[in-house]
Amino acid sequence: MDLVYFAVFVSVLIFVHELGHFAWAKIFGVKVLMFSIGFGPKIVRIRGRETEYCIGLLPLGGFVKMLEENRQEPVWPEDKHRTFEAQPLYKRAIIVLAGPAMNLIFPVLLYLGVFAAQDDFAPPTVGVVLPNHAAAGRLIPGDRILEVEGQRVSTFAEVQRAVHKSPGKELHLIVFRNNEHVDVSVTPEERTEERALGIVDRVGIIGVGPSRPAAVIGLRSPESPAYRAGLRTQDLVTEVRGMPVGTFADLERLLAGNRGETVPVAYLRPKRVDGAPEPLAGVYVYETGLAALTPEALGETLGERTGIELADLYLAEIGPGTAEYEAGMREGDRLETIDHLPVTSWTMYEERMSMAPLGTHEVEWTRAGEKLGGSVRLAVEVLTDEQGSRATRHKFGAHNWAPRVPEKSVGRPSLLNYALPSALDETWDVVRFIVIGITKIAKGELSLSTIGGPITVYDVVVQQRQKGASYLLWALAVISINLGLINLLPIPVLDGGHLLFFGAEALTRRRVPLRVRELVSLFGLLVLLLLMGLAVRNDIDRRWDVIQAQVRELLG
Repeated sequence: MDLVYFAVFVSVLIFVHELGHFAWAKIFGVKVLMFSIGFGPKIVRIRGRETEYCIGLLPLGGFVKMLEENRQEPVWPEDKHRTFEAQPLYKRAIIVLAGPAMNLIFPVLLYLGVFAAQDDFAPPTVGVVLPNHAAAGRLIPGDRILEVEGQRVSTFAEVQRAVHKSPGKELHLIVFRNNEHVDVSVTPEERTEERALGIVDRVGIIGVGPSRPAAVIGLRSPESPAYRAGLRTQDLVTEVRGMPVGTFADLERLLAGNRGETVPVAYLRPKRVDGAPEPLAGVYVYETGLAALTPEALGETLGERTGIELADLYLAEIGPGTAEYEAGMREGDRLETIDHLPVTSWTMYEERMSMAPLGTHEVEWTRAGEKLGGSVRLAVEVLTDEQGSRATRHKFGAHNWAPRVPEKSVGRPSLLNYALPSALDETWDVVRFIVIGITKIAKGELSLSTIGGPITVYDVVVQQRQKGASYLLWALAVISINLGLINLLPIPVLDGGHLLFFGAEALTRRRVPLRVRELVSLFGLLVLLLLMGLAVRNDIDRRWDVIQAQVRELLG
């Protein structure tokens, strides 16, 4: 069954490619003698008015045979104007370019289908605003963004896309706040994102999230009313006086007017399952509890009257032997400063630690009201994938637990506002990645072992098919782009080689002699066979490593 999927998968890509050549040849009046998908013995033959349509046994290629003036085929006088050579240079170039172009257009349609099928979108409502970011003081939790730069938005994904595309550019927003429309201007901060192959992107962020924090609490002091009532850091409050609590904002609202009145507070307390077998290692269970909370009469904020604050800055887990653990940090500690700057969110801590991962950072924290501190030097892990691409990852040993409550999802946005722009962006990202990869291989900066062949394509098809239809479409799009760009390489016998001849013809004002084209094409064929042989060898090497690993595992 996997072989059938693979054959269909490859045949679709080849059909799309050859269809480009075929369609434009027909548009320009060139006589097409044969349209074939696959090589080898023909298993299907359909004779049209002047074109024979065939399917070959081996679905690893295809061709469009046009009427040409050469030594092998006689051309009737009435058909001379319909030969490929009889066409003006620009028409021949379009016919040749149409195949790779179709392989680049086809993925846009595939990605469009993938994005259009998504239907689980968060509304454009601000759930959290991170301190020290562009949106701080301009947007507040609960704001519903209606427009960005005059463009209506219906999902948070559209807002993120607009911000992502506008680093350093002021954006004008219209938000719905307190039953009225408010104009807000915000300038996204510019950040860089490092990707594989050394690609660095400039993106914009404003520091907002789509979902509100859950009512997971942190307690600064054991002398606070909440601690005396029996509440603890990392408790998840579920009810106040029988009223349900979904978010931390709900907790603040329900206790906003309380000035000394004792109220019942229900909570869930996470407890690690100690001594659990390996599959359950690190699993937590909830214990229910009920506390009688009596807030102070004085104080404006929830923290001042109860000692309760959001658990964002509190350590929920820390691995023994990690950099943070060795510095003295423990579960339940509250982050205070990093490099002498106040920590206002866990995100700020991670960003600051990641800015100079090989450097040492001075971190201060509190434990039961006592201020402590130490030096933290994060380790950096270098990851190498099967293609030899290297990426770094910062090894954080400390983690917080501040879950968010997702908003009720809304319907999918319009195709023009989200799906089509996202499909174009995704196609461009893949094109750029492949072009940079090919360039690095040509320069010797990337190993030839990264080149894959039909076995690699087969493995990708099988793996993505098992994940689902959308993953298979994603793989189809990536490989289609690969096929289109490879065909544009200036290697004779490929489309790029023909375009190279056309370029020479445009410069010299005369066609490249047939004998020269034949000799150069023969050389190009040898180069292509060499590359194909290298790709197949790489495929076998990758499979051989897997086989060896499996044998070693069986032998113990």
